[in-house]
Amino acid sequence: MRYSINLRCYVACVQDLLDSPQVQSMRQIPHHPGVNCYDHSVFVSYVAFRLARRCSLNYMAAARGGLLHDLYLYNSHDRSQYEGNQCFAHPKAALRNARALCADLTPMEENIIISHMWPLARRMPHSREAVIVGLSDKLCAAMEVFGLYRYLKRKPHLPAPA
Repeated sequence: MRYSINLRCYVACVQDLLDSPQVQSMRQIPHHPGVNCYDHSVFVSYVAFRLARRCSLNYMAAARGGLLHDLYLYNSHDRSQYEGNQCFAHPKAALRNARALCADLTPMEENIIISHMWPLARRMPHSREAVIVGLSDKLCAAMEVFGLYRYLKRKPHLPAPA
């Protein structure tokens, strides 16, 4: 019961993003082993949403920033599509694409996107929500790399876009 309430609240926060062709195109981009970029971003976004909500923080910014944190829209396994190290290049590309997608992106959401790779990248988080998304990203990535993600997929999925 509680899961369905949280899921409905989460979807209400990010429905416009989930319906966008840019976010849906993330389904075609491989990310961690056995996980595409879309599934990873939704996983991070939902975990960050739940943590921020539990801590009485801005859960909407955490959900939206978490969903957009890897909106880089290129295959990271193809090194010709970006310059430098993927670890440092993709937050900038994700922020650029998020700004193009959302005219009303808040400064907090921008910081969440650009700082999610801290401490590997130099951009520091400026809010507790950004820290939560960064930690959620690392937790979810570890679960995906170690193969634990497939056990979590047994819960009901997000509704398919209309």
